[in-house]
Amino acid sequence: MTPANPTPLWQPDADRIARAQITRFQAWAAERHGAPAEGGYPALHRWSVDELDTFWKAVTEWFDVRFSTPYTRVLGDRSMPGAEWFPGATLNYAEHALRASAARPDEPALLAVDETHEPRPVTWAELRRQVGSLAAELRALGVRPGDRVSAYVSNIPQAVVALLATAAVGGVWSSCAPDFGARSVLDRFQQVEPVVLFTVDGYRYGGKEHDRREIVAELRRELPTLRAVVHIPLLGTDTPDGALEWSDLTSADTEPVFEQVPFDHPLWVLYSSGTTGLPKAIVQSQGGILIEHLKQIGLHCDLGPEDRFFWYTSTGWMMWNFLVSGLLTGTTIVLYDGSPGHPDTGAQWRIAERTGATLFGTSAAYVMACRKAGVHPGRDHDLSRVQCVATTGSPLPPDGFSWLHDEVRDDLWIASVSGGTDVCSCFAGAVPTLPVYIGELQAPCLGTDLQSWDPGGRPVVGEVGELVVTNPMPSMPIRFWNDPDGSRYHDSYFDMYPGVWRHGDWITVTSRGSVVIHGRSDSTLNRQGVRMGSADIYEAVERLPEVKESLVIGIEQPDGGYWMPLFVHLAPGAALDEDLVHRIKQTIREQLSPRHLPDEIIEVPGIPHTLTGKRIEVPVKRLLQGTPLEKAVNPGSIDDLDLLHFYEDLARKRA
Repeated sequence: MTPANPTPLWQPDADRIARAQITRFQAWAAERHGAPAEGGYPALHRWSVDELDTFWKAVTEWFDVRFSTPYTRVLGDRSMPGAEWFPGATLNYAEHALRASAARPDEPALLAVDETHEPRPVTWAELRRQVGSLAAELRALGVRPGDRVSAYVSNIPQAVVALLATAAVGGVWSSCAPDFGARSVLDRFQQVEPVVLFTVDGYRYGGKEHDRREIVAELRRELPTLRAVVHIPLLGTDTPDGALEWSDLTSADTEPVFEQVPFDHPLWVLYSSGTTGLPKAIVQSQGGILIEHLKQIGLHCDLGPEDRFFWYTSTGWMMWNFLVSGLLTGTTIVLYDGSPGHPDTGAQWRIAERTGATLFGTSAAYVMACRKAGVHPGRDHDLSRVQCVATTGSPLPPDGFSWLHDEVRDDLWIASVSGGTDVCSCFAGAVPTLPVYIGELQAPCLGTDLQSWDPGGRPVVGEVGELVVTNPMPSMPIRFWNDPDGSRYHDSYFDMYPGVWRHGDWITVTSRGSVVIHGRSDSTLNRQGVRMGSADIYEAVERLPEVKESLVIGIEQPDGGYWMPLFVHLAPGAALDEDLVHRIKQTIREQLSPRHLPDEIIEVPGIPHTLTGKRIEVPVKRLLQGTPLEKAVNPGSIDDLDLLHFYEDLARKRA
């Protein structure tokens, strides 16, 4: 547990607080909407959840959201699931994403970077022209509002153009990264039945070319609803028979026409990692995403027209969609297509330097890999423009905070954030006006009544509990695809506490209002009634240079006992001898507690992950409980299926 009154690692100075958009918003909202003028962020947050309707009305005014027909009220129905936002309103997400093209046509909207690390700009005017051309071609192909448009594409400008053109015509976007195999893609796209498919012919990663034309051919065969396939020749190959050429669809000088759609009209479908069963096809709305992302990117990330926004991501992860929304605040977004560690571990820092990124987002795992590899970003790169380094994907360990502070800059704003694909946003994280404490997320986000609840549904402070959100957020799913009665949606979030969103994470809300994330509650360790997050154990064990990665599972035994094995994937040349076993146990005992000690430490050939890089604790737990592999996990969602056979064999031996 963090001490009650630790010293902040970072504190924004008075000038930074005064400059922050959230400070100006608070003063304006105090004058116009009755927000508290004093009390800083905690007072503003309290107001934003107590006066939810007024807060979101203020957000739409502050960011000048253009409603082509007005709304009748902010919240028609506030019950969850099923909250009704801005009934009566119509608008278009893409129209807002391209607004900066009027004032800054010749400035870069996009900076595209590949493994050469040389940025290539796409201006606002050029982005708008291509979106206009492609949107007209989509209409000519018969794409109508509500039709699905899918993409098997890399993080390249064409992907952004295709998303915005789809949104402009009122289509519903859905994308997968080209490192996904055919089965994984079909598990997603077959659910939504696209009428158009954008595809690359391959991609470059780690200095090698990966040809994906055979997979594209399989997708075309297995998606019978397709009316058109658009070929993007990333590797320079010829257009396949029956496909359309990207350049032919984007060459016209056409002003975009933006279909005005209801606030809750679907914008895109995102997919959960789908470790069991088919991935959940999560539908989010044009209006909900628009205002949630304006709040998050403009107020929490403090990004505007002078900024450059780089987050290492792929088109198969919600952070790509979030990155594209940087355009909403007139921010230049950086698209990197390639390996995060090519030609060396420090690659992402080099890209941040060369693109002049002001906010650099990455994974906690990348920060820890840099620490382990002895990377010195502040020494080796000019990172003077980087104001904030943000991390997500898993909790940033305390050592990660200290390393960023010591190795990048001591006045660096470090924002560990936590949210989910489910809302395509953050529940807690970045606040430019608050201090940063080691190992903690700064605060819950505006409009998000995040609490930690015990099993009886009572809020707790300073104790571990379930992450819940007690009021609706605009970007919560409007539904799941192919879930006609809403039962799968309800069971995913509202089963434990009726009418309250339970996310499935263990958190602590501190007495200072900051948040500590402990790991997934559905795979949480529970010894003698004491709940422990797996992230705490990973953070301790993976400090040891011999341990490349680890996985801990807690399994209730039929006799009432509890078996907690720790699986370790060792660095090359390391051996799990008595000395290493002793040091692992000593590290856990000293840094956590004797209760955290595993019952066994077992060497494994590797740790399995979802395709978006998350360790799969629950499916491994099911395998160890004797569940057959095909029922324990969706094979298409795993990065290396062979690794699961080890756990399957172990379960047989133990049985």
